[in-house]
Amino acid sequence: MLCIHHHSVDPNFNIATDEYIFKHIKEDCFMLWQNDNAIIVGKHQNTLAEINIDYVKQHGIKVVRRLSGGGAVYHDMGNLNYSFTRTGENSEMVDFKKYTLPILEVLQGLGVDERFEGRNDLTIGGLKFSGNAEHIFKNKVLHHGTLLFTSEMKSVAGTLKIKPIKYSDKAVKSVE
Repeated sequence: MLCIHHHSVDPNFNIATDEYIFKHIKEDCFMLWQNDNAIIVGKHQNTLAEINIDYVKQHGIKVVRRLSGGGAVYHDMGNLNYSFTRTGENSEMVDFKKYTLPILEVLQGLGVDERFEGRNDLTIGGLKFSGNAEHIFKNKVLHHGTLLFTSEMKSVAGTLKIKPIKYSDKAVKSVE
């Protein structure tokens, strides 16, 4: 497996790199990276319904759409991002637990009492610190996730706070 750790913190470049690796690199890959202040929006989301646009503009936070589904997430330098790309059989492609297991094993080795819960979350003491999403095309999967460790919680709450305007659409809503 090819392991990539690059040093760009530009969310546009990093999301594009994730997609490029998925679409063009035949070898299975693992990549680690960080994004400077950004909101990364899932493929099927209504961006305006998910973000606090005034806060985002005021703080110069970039908004980037990713290839995979799932909810909107806030990234900053207190968040580590990872992705796996893998070629395999269609029947084994969607497996959140399989791709989070290496992360869980490392954290357990560091003495962290974390758990895989729900469909795609990692928690410590019942509190979510990692979300994961996948995108599948033909016989290839892109699985990526976040590891929240020292993010600015005021910004996490401020960027994703939805204004009390009613949106009526078919877009996927984020889980708080």
